[in-house]
Amino acid sequence: MDTKTLKIYRKRLVEQKTDITRGYDKTRSQGKLVDSDSSHDPVDKAANSYTKEFLFSLSNKERDEIQMIDDAIIRIDEKSFGACVVCGDGVERKRLEAVPWAKHCLSCQEKIEAGLI
Repeated sequence: MDTKTLKIYRKRLVEQKTDITRGYDKTRSQGKLVDSDSSHDPVDKAANSYTKEFLFSLSNKERDEIQMIDDAIIRIDEKSFGACVVCGDGVERKRLEAVPWAKHCLSCQEKIEAGLI
């Protein structure tokens, strides 16, 4: 993949990471607000607990996405971005457009999902 294309993907990945980080910060703030509600009603406490758990579970997903983005940026820096980490073939351009942190070609991804790899 040429340097110009790698720079474009790097920029998209950094922007995506920034968006996720902003969303995570917002979720964390909302979790603190839920936690600060000092209601004594057991139903309200249960609802608050569920809401807080839901908000923090979202942050786990976001942390996973940030890790995948960081890994993709490392692959860009190492000039291995766009190559499947399993077979070495090129990851399809449409796949990278949709999921720029994709590290498997479609064939290998299907095998992984089927439990063959």
